[in-house]
Amino acid sequence: MRNDAPDPRLAVSRYRAHAAGYDASALRTLPLRYRTIWNLELRAGDAVLDVACGTGMSFAPIEESIGPAGRLVGVELSPDMAARAQARIESAGWRNAQVVVAPMEEAAVASLGPFDAVAFNFTHDVLQSDAALANIFAACAPGARVAVAGSKLLPWYLAPLNLYVRWNNAPYMTTQRDLAKPWRRLLRYVPDLAIVPALWGAGYLARGRFVPPR
Repeated sequence: MRNDAPDPRLAVSRYRAHAAGYDASALRTLPLRYRTIWNLELRAGDAVLDVACGTGMSFAPIEESIGPAGRLVGVELSPDMAARAQARIESAGWRNAQVVVAPMEEAAVASLGPFDAVAFNFTHDVLQSDAALANIFAACAPGARVAVAGSKLLPWYLAPLNLYVRWNNAPYMTTQRDLAKPWRRLLRYVPDLAIVPALWGAGYLARGRFVPPR
């Protein structure tokens, strides 16, 4: 494994510690999560893939948009986080939702597609994995809507502050590769990806449509 490649084992260990307090820690980025879901332009009956779904914080607004005729699949590497996502599903009684517990590179999502929309909410490690992205988009319908929210480095003229950005994000990612442009690998599948800054430049929102690579 390359030194700067995502480390799934480390992620499982870290999120075992994060799981209990994750929802509270994620409140500060909740507006970006909602904007990401809004950017998917979901419709009743859509099939949605929630990548690295964590504790399922996106499930309720997604379900509200797709209705009982839609389908929701969350994939989560951490069993501790996934257990909380599954509890959300059971508590709400969503019969059209499920959680797949697996690394995104290995998750058997092709048989659960094709997906009309894909949400990436603070999924830096997944965005740095070519194998994970290939697996995701092999399960998507051409033209699937893609929306992303995440962290990134500040512009060059604020570079000294990036020490804080790196420190603040370190507990939630196992690689900081391409943190200046975390979406770089995604462009292969979403060539029209439109990116706007957020969090005063330390975050971003992106949206576009899946085009199968030639």
